[in-house]
Amino acid sequence: MASVDECRQALQDLAARLDRHAEAQERIDLDRTLACRITDLDTAFHGRIEGGRLVDLTDGDDPKAKIALSTTSDDLVALVHGQLDVMKAVGSRRVSIKANPFDLMKLRKLL
Repeated sequence: MASVDECRQALQDLAARLDRHAEAQERIDLDRTLACRITDLDTAFHGRIEGGRLVDLTDGDDPKAKIALSTTSDDLVALVHGQLDVMKAVGSRRVSIKANPFDLMKLRKLL
């Protein structure tokens, strides 16, 4: 099981990757709050996706987040490091993403 610090670092790594991607690609019109819930650690992080970037990442849940991702600590780390395909993880229910369908299509471009 990954630690809370490893999950926090994985999300910071994801934010850095999204920054690099946003600079190289066309701007993605997506401005939504995001909650990432780590089920096996009973903890959460939240932030905001703005223009394809993950910003204002901090500890704690946001129950009103427009996009909510739920997974285990190990699966989060594996997703961020490219060891777990997001579509397969969602299909096998290792990862749950709650968002409206249009946001899901835009998120897919980011991941």
